[in-house]
Amino acid sequence: MFSPLWSDHPATRRAKLTALVIELVRANKRLLVVGRDHHTTDEVLGAIARAMRGAGLQFKSLLSRYELPAQSDVAGLALQDLGFETQMNRFYAKSRADKATLRRKYDRFRELSPLLAFKAEKQRDLDEVKLLEWRLLTQVSDLQGKIKDINATLAEYEALTIWKRLSMQAVGKNVGSLNEYRSIYEQSVQTILAELEVAKRRIEALSPEAAIPKDIRPEYHELKDEIKKLGGTKKIRELLAAEEGTNRQAFLQTKRVVATTAARVVSDPLFARVRFDVLIADEAPFIPAPFLLSAAGLVRERIVLFGDPRDIPEAKAWRPAWASPIGRK
Repeated sequence: MFSPLWSDHPATRRAKLTALVIELVRANKRLLVVGRDHHTTDEVLGAIARAMRGAGLQFKSLLSRYELPAQSDVAGLALQDLGFETQMNRFYAKSRADKATLRRKYDRFRELSPLLAFKAEKQRDLDEVKLLEWRLLTQVSDLQGKIKDINATLAEYEALTIWKRLSMQAVGKNVGSLNEYRSIYEQSVQTILAELEVAKRRIEALSPEAAIPKDIRPEYHELKDEIKKLGGTKKIRELLAAEEGTNRQAFLQTKRVVATTAARVVSDPLFARVRFDVLIADEAPFIPAPFLLSAAGLVRERIVLFGDPRDIPEAKAWRPAWASPIGRK
């Protein structure tokens, strides 16, 4: 769609242009804004940036000046920050820094994973030995209780009635058998105490091996969660193995609004490989028709020309070849 928006008042044209840019950006369109020269391109860039900032849009991430700005600032806005090369270098520098950080985190995760697996295995061994220790202590306690009961019975044996003694003897509990039981229990206690000593030494050896510094586990879980959010270890390996070189075309396509001179669109081969939704030509009567046609070939939906129609004959940028002195020969 072709839309000439003419006006003989520069401020009115500029206001309409910036309003249209904001409308199209909010509609998720990609715009190519071309100017007649570097000065006017910087001016329209500054106007768009101010309007986007006033509309609450992140103009620094959406807007890019493809060539190096001729002016350092316009109305208090640092145009250097909007330069394509500056933005691209910052982006890829940050990307490389982020990648280096990711690599350090992934290496740390790989370092902690086997360590914590080893600690977990030792903790299982430690738990088993502690369970064995508890069982042995329980057995010792039971045996010592039985020995205590035998000692109490032997101490009271002489004072028992004859009928009580006879009933005890009927179930095999006489002085001789009680002494034998006590001896067996005491030997069992000594055997278990020896096993307990072995268990305690094993616990002393396993405890430091199973111990995890209090800051390592939170660090590991934080790294694990971050890696999971990024798609898992396989995805991380793919990201780390990806090429780190800069890609001008890919970065240019991330920008919603690209401002440049019409001459640069014709001369730079990069523009032949990218497409936009809308072309906006500022001061269109002063842009040579071949340049406008080249820029128009890069858009899919709409072409918008801004300017003063009275400038068309004066600028002579759209004069057909037959009207030129060369064309009349």
